[in-house]
Amino acid sequence: MSCALIVSTSEKGKSFFADLIKTVGISNIVTVGNGSEARRILNRTEFDLVVINAPLSDEFGHELSISISKNYNTGVLLVVKNDIADAISSKVEDYGVFVIEKPLNRQFVYKSIKYICISRKKYLGLQSENERLKVKISEIRLIDRAKCILIEYLNMSEPQAHRYIEKQAMDLRVTKKEIAENILKTYEM
Repeated sequence: MSCALIVSTSEKGKSFFADLIKTVGISNIVTVGNGSEARRILNRTEFDLVVINAPLSDEFGHELSISISKNYNTGVLLVVKNDIADAISSKVEDYGVFVIEKPLNRQFVYKSIKYICISRKKYLGLQSENERLKVKISEIRLIDRAKCILIEYLNMSEPQAHRYIEKQAMDLRVTKKEIAENILKTYEM
């Protein structure tokens, strides 16, 4: 993680969270005082972590946390008073927002931030794997379409069509996907 945004009306809150975030290893920290400033900066900069110290001067903060979680790929920590923590948590937890309650325990906040960082890293890994698998599935579909063309136009069996595509790829030192694309260009109009 490399960049964090702290949204807090109080300077004391900004400084408390900035110090804690630095101990996690995030050195690039931006602080703002209200929700509208946060929205503006989020449109220009990508953050790995956003900490919202509610209430803010222009809104409470739970709407902001939901908006960030829905629209940006970032970990969100919402800090609220302990008497309303459960009510707020039930509103935001389905969006992946972590809620902790005031008064704050420094060690608990540190562990919460670490947990968000770890969860986000795991999420990004899964997202990357998902994209890789989507590309692979698309290649398989393309190759299968090319096999169907070979079966239809050249009366090959499925194993023959498969072997033909593999052999062409090896002989021409290109991918099976490229061979499949060439077959489709040749036979499809």
